[in-house]
Amino acid sequence: MAGQQPPPWVHAAFLFCLLSLSGAIEIPMDPSIQNELSQPPTITKQSVKDHIVDPRDNILIECEAKGNPAPSFHWTRNSRFFNIAKDPRVSMRRRSGTLVIDFRSGGRPEEYEGEYQCFARNKFGTALSNRIRLQVSKSPLWPKENLDPVVVQEGAPLTLQCNPPPGLPSPVIFWMSSSMEPITQDKRVSQGHNGDLYFSNVMLQDMQTDYSCNARFHFTHTIQQKNPFNLKVLTNHPYNDSSLRNHPDMYSARGVAERTPSFMYPQGTASSQMVLRGMDLLLECIASGVPTPDIAWYKKGGDLPSDKAKFENFNKALRITNVSEEDSGEYFCLASNKMGSIRHTISVRVKAAPYWLDEPKNLILAPGEDGRLVCRANGNPKPTVQWMVNGEPLQSAPPNPNREVAGDTIIFRDTQISSRAVYQCNTSNEHGYLLANAFVSVLDVPPRMLSARNQLIRVILYNRTRLDCPFFGSPIPTLRWFKNGQGSNLDGGNYHVYENGSLEIKMIRKEDQGIYTCVATNILGKAENQVRLEVKDPTRIYRMPEDQVAKRGTTVQLECRVKHDPSLKLTVSWLKDDEPLYIGNRMKKEEDSLTIFGVAERDQGSYTCVASTELDQDLAKAYLTVLADQATPTNRLAALPKGRPDRPRDLELTDLAERSVRLTWIPGDDNNSPITDYVVQFEEDQFQPGVWHDHSKFPGSVNSAVLRLSPYVNYQFRVIAINEVGSSHPSLPSERYRTSGAPPESNPSDVKGEGTRKNNMEITWTPMNATSAFGPNLRYIVKWRRRETRETWNNATVWGSRYVVGQTPVYVPYEIRVQAENDFGKGPEPDTVIGYSGEDYPRAAPTDVKIRVLNSTAISLQWNRVYSDTVQGQLREYRAYYWRESSLLKGLWVSQKRQQAGFPGDRLRGVVSRLFPYSNYKLEMVVVNGRGDGPRSETKEFTTPEGVPSAPRRFRVRQPNLETINLEWDHPEHPNGILTGYTLKYVAFNGTKVGKQIVENFSPNQTKFTVQRADPVSRYRFSLSARTQVGSGEAVTEESPAPPKEAYTNNQADIATQGWFIGLMCAIALLVLILLIVCFIKRSRGGKYPVREKKDVPLGPEDPKEEDGSFDYSDEDNKPLQGSQTSLDGTIKQQESDDSLVDYGEGGEGQFNEDGSFIGQYTVKKDKEETEGNESSEATSPVNAIYSLA
Repeated sequence: MAGQQPPPWVHAAFLFCLLSLSGAIEIPMDPSIQNELSQPPTITKQSVKDHIVDPRDNILIECEAKGNPAPSFHWTRNSRFFNIAKDPRVSMRRRSGTLVIDFRSGGRPEEYEGEYQCFARNKFGTALSNRIRLQVSKSPLWPKENLDPVVVQEGAPLTLQCNPPPGLPSPVIFWMSSSMEPITQDKRVSQGHNGDLYFSNVMLQDMQTDYSCNARFHFTHTIQQKNPFNLKVLTNHPYNDSSLRNHPDMYSARGVAERTPSFMYPQGTASSQMVLRGMDLLLECIASGVPTPDIAWYKKGGDLPSDKAKFENFNKALRITNVSEEDSGEYFCLASNKMGSIRHTISVRVKAAPYWLDEPKNLILAPGEDGRLVCRANGNPKPTVQWMVNGEPLQSAPPNPNREVAGDTIIFRDTQISSRAVYQCNTSNEHGYLLANAFVSVLDVPPRMLSARNQLIRVILYNRTRLDCPFFGSPIPTLRWFKNGQGSNLDGGNYHVYENGSLEIKMIRKEDQGIYTCVATNILGKAENQVRLEVKDPTRIYRMPEDQVAKRGTTVQLECRVKHDPSLKLTVSWLKDDEPLYIGNRMKKEEDSLTIFGVAERDQGSYTCVASTELDQDLAKAYLTVLADQATPTNRLAALPKGRPDRPRDLELTDLAERSVRLTWIPGDDNNSPITDYVVQFEEDQFQPGVWHDHSKFPGSVNSAVLRLSPYVNYQFRVIAINEVGSSHPSLPSERYRTSGAPPESNPSDVKGEGTRKNNMEITWTPMNATSAFGPNLRYIVKWRRRETRETWNNATVWGSRYVVGQTPVYVPYEIRVQAENDFGKGPEPDTVIGYSGEDYPRAAPTDVKIRVLNSTAISLQWNRVYSDTVQGQLREYRAYYWRESSLLKGLWVSQKRQQAGFPGDRLRGVVSRLFPYSNYKLEMVVVNGRGDGPRSETKEFTTPEGVPSAPRRFRVRQPNLETINLEWDHPEHPNGILTGYTLKYVAFNGTKVGKQIVENFSPNQTKFTVQRADPVSRYRFSLSARTQVGSGEAVTEESPAPPKEAYTNNQADIATQGWFIGLMCAIALLVLILLIVCFIKRSRGGKYPVREKKDVPLGPEDPKEEDGSFDYSDEDNKPLQGSQTSLDGTIKQQESDDSLVDYGEGGEGQFNEDGSFIGQYTVKKDKEETEGNESSEATSPVNAIYSLA
């Protein structure tokens, strides 16, 4: 009974339910029952159907069976009785049907080839093995032949044929040179699946070696070598210039003509191929051409199966693993180069040897019960079914009125003891056969209990518990539970009785304590057992450790006060960072606390208090943060530099025992920081060679420790020293020590069963590591059967970490067990895990879907649930698919993309939100399981009312000047109704000062607005929203740009940037220029002035004169006018302006009259002076130019 660990055989001894018709009984694994009950034979081990043997060894043909009484064996060879006694070389193993053919005294193994079948018989029936075809491995020699040199033109295609001798099994082919150097293969040169070597185009460098085909034979481990081929390449470029190999156009550089691809294998444009279900499909296309063609693969009407397809041989081969019927169809390969492309189509047909849909199972019945044997198989072509009984055709067996054959099913009614027999089902087609044995046994057994009597079960208050009562009997007994020897049968309320007889108490209370009795009854009698149930208080930590921050060197105390049931032994332990805490000399563990003295940085981390009894436990966690101590060293040692310790050395193994060893080492230098811990690591050379694992941790005060070891591990150890600075380098490894083997003491963990397809279940687990294997050839015995049935366990032996059960019904629960086994024996009986086969798509849709509009963006849904048997899997959710059909606004384009809303669990109502207002919608509902969606419900239509619009799009704020701000925007993306206008709210702010908010309302067609600024320095914050009849929608907010920092000081200067001001200034400048020109023209008319009219003094004799009484004016004194520049050497520099009067009047003595005219004579210089000097400004002065025009 549950609660305590019963003997291992009890785990497998539960009783299982009746099949729908068969009422089959499962025989417990209890050895006493197994030995007492009579049982027809069952084949437990046999050789494979195609049995190929090594001719150098004795021949072994296996056949083992069980039954009670133990069966006897005989064999047939080629369908005729095989008399073992007449052949001295042939013997049969004791207590077994295994044949041994001994050739130590001579004989030819080939004489024993043929088809063998084993018969195991006792008085209750006969079981048959498969028909075993025995063949002797052959590795014939290669025929001797002289091969002429192969002459080929450079660039031409070439095929070197291998044609290996036929071997059994077929040899492995590979190509090498005669000097045993492998032939380098690439997309130009490669080996085909048939063993031939193909050259898409031959190059001159291919002549540098010869080519020999080699065949490796598996059983004899021999390699046969064919005489080598020698190539002679004819070329237009006889020099094998290696630099041309990397030439971008290697072929044209060597004078090789380019040509389109053509297929070397297979020939033509189409071919066909047949493959059996479950095998690998290999398609191959090898093409010639210059340049070398590329190969690509396609499937007509679909994609290549990505999970099963892989490319091989430089894309020339396509392999599809584990072929199924879906992989049939037309595939084609495309060969292409720059000259063109061709393709070859391969029609693939998938056939199937028979495979089980329902394999017949052993049938154990009570007298008078009914049952059936079912033998269903599928294949392509459809296989035929033949029934036999005790190895003879059913048609020739004695008639049985209680037996009826209906095709693939045999029905038994009112079975009696005389109905016991072994039935064989043989299903076959042209591609193979399946043979299964299933016995019918009729038992008459009174009830008996299989567990220890009067067990004590202790459980924790408020927990769920289960009381098991394994029993056996035939007919199947009924089981009832009673409490304290009185009252009615316990079932219902807080109690639940399972079909296998277990009693579950859903929530334990104090009043549930007492003595429980289970009573099993059938027509032959009854049996009972008792269990005493004690209810204990739970373990609880009522004062938990708290997070702390401590300085380095201080003392920290972590509290952990526990309340528990006084009748249970309490154990309090601590974890650090989720690993067991080693309590060193700086720590003290008390009943209700943990104290750490002299806290160091390595003490930082999480600390978990674990309070546990043999029934339960409680956890509490706190985090300790250590602050670095900045104080200076107080002693000379602390002042010395600290470092990591040196590595330990001289590791030695002593006290060698079966499960332990003592490891001793010499510590290295601690480098001024005491060693606090030693970590011992180990490495094993079987599962993870070269990988080191932590074994154990020891305090720094020890240098010798006893290490606990696991069986069958080839250990090697090393040690790492640790101080507060860090870890040392690992020590050099110790010598190896291998422990002896033993059966596993545990089984793999994390066992799961989940369907990956609708008709399978994938069983996975976490494989065991080297220290739990305990022996060689670790493997796993996987068992499964449908839950709540009494069918026998199916089993398979697996070396990996997964197994796929095929041909399962859709989403049914299975009981799963995975047991470890090695060459020393099996592990303990595994726990039973419940898994589920694959799911199929749901078959029904929700009905009576009702929609209620809640608001403009949400609706409420209500529907009727579907029946559970139509879900065909685990109900994940009800899901609504909905899409926006149109908007009520004319001309508005809407996206009709489908959206979905999920409602997890078995619910009847839900809410769909985030809809668009003012729109027409359509909605469908489906049921969703782990496989996907079921069929869709009737399409429903609904309309959402008008709502508030979304925010206006592309709201832009521009500031062309300091007086105005321009606003522009676009209409909302989602009006969600008929727009009635826009609302603009804005406010001026300057730092923390905020002005009064202003609100403007606009028509729905207005998308621009200009704001007149109150001053040039304030910023503005704008908020714009659109309106419908329902109200205002989401607002979009923007701010005006920040004004320049010189806004106050340069406000007037900013006028210079205004257009009107620039125009006004240009006009004024033009008028002033015109006035100046007119003035100069007026004063320049006449050019020469009579001296006597202008001067009262007479002319001197030195004054130059003209014939007309005028004179030329010249600046004889070289006196500059006011404002002219003088150079460093005293000469006069001409002013930058051509309008300087220096060139027109006297030096510094020139003066103006009241009307602006010069006092003195003015004249134009002579032509002679113009040619003699460059200082005249006549030609360059604008005044002179205008004058000359006048």
